[in-house]
Amino acid sequence: MASHPAGAPAPAVSRTGVRTAVVWDYLRAAIGSLGGDGDALQVLDAGGGSGGFAVPLAQLGHHVTVVDPSPDSLAALERRAAETGTEQRITALQGDAAGLDGLVPAGGFHLALCHSVLEVVDEPPAALRAVGRALRPGGLASILAANRSAAVVHRVAAGRFGEARALLDGPSADVAAGAAGAGDVLLHRFDLDELQVLLTDAGMRVRTVHGVRLFTDAAPSALLDDPQAVEELLALERAAAEKPEYLPFATQLHVIAAHD
Repeated sequence: MASHPAGAPAPAVSRTGVRTAVVWDYLRAAIGSLGGDGDALQVLDAGGGSGGFAVPLAQLGHHVTVVDPSPDSLAALERRAAETGTEQRITALQGDAAGLDGLVPAGGFHLALCHSVLEVVDEPPAALRAVGRALRPGGLASILAANRSAAVVHRVAAGRFGEARALLDGPSADVAAGAAGAGDVLLHRFDLDELQVLLTDAGMRVRTVHGVRLFTDAAPSALLDDPQAVEELLALERAAAEKPEYLPFATQLHVIAAHD
């Protein structure tokens, strides 16, 4: 998927824009497959924080429920919603992903986002099962999670060989949960097989997989002051996103999965 779909928020000319633009490519395609290019969808953003995805989705006309444990992040979300005139389409609820059952209706959403959440929760399987229960049959989940293999390479590049070895060995007790190991700033990191196990157990089926931040985190910051360089980097990210041989280098794995 190399082109930027019509209707998706345009990526900013910055390193941050490149990091999120490819996610938006696939998210926008998922919305289109659900009929969301013409009709408003009910969207759940588990761990959506201050609204980096929720506000643009509301600007596209969708109704977004954000569940996040941080009151400060939710306050920032409400301010952003007010500033963008989307407050009527955004609902902010305090809670965590594993507790979704007590906060949102089962089967109430066409689309659920679970971005950068599985790596920080105590029990990723429970969180993902709760996300699955919130989806209606045929609904889609967008899962963005930290990739273990890329973290190994990054630590080697930084000279942190002991940490690289710990990550290379992977989880010993709970493979499905993707335990990251002692000393990691994240609780969990995953490879694609582990994510597929989690999704299957949650009643979801993988539709697409692509890599996010394949090259961006390694690109020299000084080069990204040049808008042309940013556009070329983004084109490279899009061209390689679905190539299986490059997935191990992706800082994050992005999976679109269907709830059967």
